[in-house]
Amino acid sequence: MKVDEWTSEDVHTPGGGEFPPCAGLTSNALPEAQSTVSAESSQTGVSTRSVHILSKSKVQKEEEIPHWYALRTTYGREKKAYDYMTAKGITAFYPTTEVVKLIKGKRKIITESRLPNIFFAYGTEEQLKSFVYDNVNLPFLRFYYRHVHNGRRIEKIPLIVPDYQMESLKIICAADADNTIVSLVEVPKFEKGQLVKVTDGVFKGVVGRVARWQGQQRVGVVVDDLVTVVTAYVPSAFLELIR
Repeated sequence: MKVDEWTSEDVHTPGGGEFPPCAGLTSNALPEAQSTVSAESSQTGVSTRSVHILSKSKVQKEEEIPHWYALRTTYGREKKAYDYMTAKGITAFYPTTEVVKLIKGKRKIITESRLPNIFFAYGTEEQLKSFVYDNVNLPFLRFYYRHVHNGRRIEKIPLIVPDYQMESLKIICAADADNTIVSLVEVPKFEKGQLVKVTDGVFKGVVGRVARWQGQQRVGVVVDDLVTVVTAYVPSAFLELIR
């Protein structure tokens, strides 16, 4: 099947959506915890309270696995937070671009954030909380949260960005090619295209949805409802369908 056949009609409206998030909610107890609970409750008479504590401890251990998290700041202080955290040994990604501006009659090259107030950090949730809740050095830093319905309650969960999406974001930003898009505005066009991997060219390694946008075939990656990144034109020969 030709890649061109996967694309839909051209759309000229700006905007971002993407394929279903890979990071979902876990159950209250891992399979190991559930089996342990069943055995102990029936054979040894462990109390419900003890079972709950056991299950909770297993979930907490799962949360200690490092991931990429989206972080947000206020008043354009993402670079300040990024510099502080990387100086403390945290791995982080701060997407920037260089623009030419006229300042006092002179043209100067200025480095600006591609995503105002947003950057990404790698670590466990507990590790990053020590920075997010540091109201002395980083009072302007917070997690970017997903809002999840749990019955009648709405829970705030720090947004985890899957590794493959972070890698795609880095590749597209590093290419710094004309007509690429790195935006906090939605582009719903890329929610429905076929999932593909770019196998050649400056966007090699990008995994996302293929669609036609502004008259060109492109690959878009939507990080939850936070950011959309879209390549410039990618020929069909450079695309591999992921089934």
